Amino acid sequence: MSTIELVKKVFTQQADWPDKEQFLDVIYWGRQILGIILGLFWGLLPMKGFVGLVLFAALSAGIVYVWFTAVQGVDETEFGGAWELTKEGFLTSAAGFLVTWIIIYTGLHIE
Repeated sequence: MSTIELVKKVFTQQADWPDKEQFLDVIYWGRQILGIILGLFWGLLPMKGFVGLVLFAALSAGIVYVWFTAVQGVDETEFGGAWELTKEGFLTSAAGFLVTWIIIYTGLHIE
């Protein structure tokens, strides 16, 4: 499957995912992109502290959960439950988020 076809499938409601690994890869890489985007926003805002971390965790988990339940409509039990899908790629996404947030915030708001 080409990258363009895969991206179309990501934004298609109730898409069929016969390859479970491909679905998990989409969640993983989507979450990495989301982490970097949120890190950019947090750095530009300028958000600081624990509130930023909690908001990242809530948005990251919430967006992924809504995507695989409401948009894709997958049966979570096939993947080990909703928690397994929700935590897929979370820590590496958090690392990308933190690095991006720190670099942007430091570059723009620290003199």
